[in-house]
Amino acid sequence: MLPSRLFFDDSFFKGENNVKSDVFEKDGKVFVEMEAPGYNKDNVTISIDKGELSVTFEKKDEEEENKKYLHRERKSYSKVTRTFYLGDVNEEEISANFKNGVLVISAPKTKEVETKKTINITEGE
Repeated sequence: MLPSRLFFDDSFFKGENNVKSDVFEKDGKVFVEMEAPGYNKDNVTISIDKGELSVTFEKKDEEEENKKYLHRERKSYSKVTRTFYLGDVNEEEISANFKNGVLVISAPKTKEVETKKTINITEGE
């Protein structure tokens, strides 16, 4: 029997475009950690707009071999984009590090706003 996570993990169906991700909070920061084997930092574009973080991995490989009676050409292209809503983070202080096929993005949270508040009602004149 297959592990149940395979039924919920869309990367099972994507073959080589497999980029696994994890999002978590720790010490007042939001972290996005992504495993991207086969990519390097030059293949990654990161942007953020109003708390929505987009990470795109794009790779183009071209190989050509010419011999007297043989011409072989191999091209491959892969592009994977993942988008995460990080909420209220300080967009100016986001940092990213890519090492050994793992991308780690750190975003400090801004001061949390109290979302629930009781409003006192005064009696009118």
